[in-house]
Amino acid sequence: MSKEIVKRYIEAINNQDLEKIAGLMTNDHEFVDAEGGRYTGKENILEGWPAYFEMFPDYEIEITDILEENALVGVFGYASGTYKNLQNENNSNHWRLPASWKALVEDKKIKYWQVYCDYTPIHEIIRNNRDL
Repeated sequence: MSKEIVKRYIEAINNQDLEKIAGLMTNDHEFVDAEGGRYTGKENILEGWPAYFEMFPDYEIEITDILEENALVGVFGYASGTYKNLQNENNSNHWRLPASWKALVEDKKIKYWQVYCDYTPIHEIIRNNRDL
């Protein structure tokens, strides 16, 4: 059951459907990014998604494996995106990285979402395009 909630959450993220994302989060949702930044509260977190989708309009989570133990769900796969959809001949603004996510489901909603991924290549892409 928890696994299905997480799959729907990822589908909402991949579709950039803020209404569905919101509907699948608890009001006290906590998000922990790959660098350890913590953000709490549904409204606070929903404010950040549009900026992220603007930065990576084709952001996508690909699931290769998903494990469930009661309310705890582990997702493994890849995250990918293209910085501001800036296309070039060597595709240097696109990234696809191994990633994993930890989710805690409560009352059929995501209470906790943590990302595990090395963001170093993403920071390099952003730095290389700083003046655009």
